[in-house]
Amino acid sequence: MTGVNQRLLTAAAVTAVLGSLLTAAPASAAGTVDWRPCADAPGVDCGTVTVPLDWAHPDGGTTTIALARRTATDPQARIGSILMDPGGPGGAGAGEVKGGWSLSAEITKRFDTVGFDPRGVGDSAHIACGLAELIADHPQVPRNQAEFDQLAQYNRKLGESCNRITGPLAQFAGTKSVARDMDAIRAALGEPKLTYYGVSYGTLMGQQYAELFPDKVRALVLDSNMDHSQYTAWEFLHSETQSVQAEFREFAAWCDRTPSCALHGRDVSALTRELQDKAARGELKDPHSGEAITPLDLASIIQGSFYGPGWDRLATVLESFVDGTAAAAAKLRDDIPVNTVFQSVFCDDWRLPVHSFAELETDRRAAAAFAPDVKVNSLGWRAVTGCIGWPNATSNPQHPLRVHGAPPLLMLSSRHDPATPYAWSQTAARQSGSTLLTYDGWGHGAYFKHSSCVTQATDDYLITGKLPARGTHCAAVEPGTPQARVAGPKPPSTIAF
Repeated sequence: MTGVNQRLLTAAAVTAVLGSLLTAAPASAAGTVDWRPCADAPGVDCGTVTVPLDWAHPDGGTTTIALARRTATDPQARIGSILMDPGGPGGAGAGEVKGGWSLSAEITKRFDTVGFDPRGVGDSAHIACGLAELIADHPQVPRNQAEFDQLAQYNRKLGESCNRITGPLAQFAGTKSVARDMDAIRAALGEPKLTYYGVSYGTLMGQQYAELFPDKVRALVLDSNMDHSQYTAWEFLHSETQSVQAEFREFAAWCDRTPSCALHGRDVSALTRELQDKAARGELKDPHSGEAITPLDLASIIQGSFYGPGWDRLATVLESFVDGTAAAAAKLRDDIPVNTVFQSVFCDDWRLPVHSFAELETDRRAAAAFAPDVKVNSLGWRAVTGCIGWPNATSNPQHPLRVHGAPPLLMLSSRHDPATPYAWSQTAARQSGSTLLTYDGWGHGAYFKHSSCVTQATDDYLITGKLPARGTHCAAVEPGTPQARVAGPKPPSTIAF
């Protein structure tokens, strides 16, 4: 583990400890939310709901879910509340709403915007893990069976520390429990049916809500969908890596046609492969610290720049690596999010067993063959390897999405999404019978890509229930153009899946 990663993990752990000291206003005994002004966000109300720790045994203790609300700007036009989640696993919806995350002005005019921190996250009752276990040295990309066993032992000890410090909540963090929490929030808000916007991993919450409570759905927008029907580690890793490699080709083509790109006129693919080779030999260094930048670090830097997308910044970063200055690259490394809740949630939702180094290495090499520039999807790799040796059983394993009796759902996706491949949204839409609106552009979170076509169609659905025509595509907005700089809905600050 690099020193940079250790500092990131330490900061994440300290943030978790500090967050556990913050409490929002409690829910009232009547089952409604006792809203009070947030101490740390003027103009925003805070509250909580109390839910069973284990929904299968509701008398076995409770946990609290933190909420934050911005009320509708036009009370006379108000339709109700819209619940929102920014993904993760581990994204704090209440924290994001307090920070200004919002949908369009037309939606905030008509709806109270309500973000929630899923169980274990943010200002909700915390999943806390041991700092020593969290920052313990371990191989991120095992080179042999001994290192594979070391990785499994690291994950096992980390998971055991979460169980020991947190208690039962650490084993009840999966998305099926979160979906049931969402219905408790809906009832506490006084809404007969749920209106919801979820992006990235928040789509899995919405999908499972629709499966469990189809008669309680008013309108669900699921943006950049998870596909919870992938059954093997190879299937998951391959689809992730293939998607980020396709995004790299889009980035290289943009550099080729855009004079302002720092790498314009150069062979971006060849340059990047040379950097990957240097990283593999241990020769790619951060000139500020002297620390080695591993191939997985480099893949993380590349993938992180595709979310926006931030292609101009990535080009500058890669150029600085070639020149040996790397100032921008060092800053970008600090932006890579670290979330200690990730494994508690993901490993409860996904059973993707990898039994040996040989099996993992076969998958890694096969994925790299499809992605000669980026080599691997770093988020997908960390998701798969993070569950090797995890001590808790998977209670919410994969299955095809089946929604019966709900009104039509609206799914959104970019054609070039680096985290949740377009094919995932296509599969989820096909399995559920949902309408898929395609943004023919780049990045993660289609609603926030400055496309009036996407925004208008989504807003119409949320307000009236009217879906766009099946097969609707919205034109791409070129990064760096005036349209891409027009102010629009404010995205959440960080999204993983």
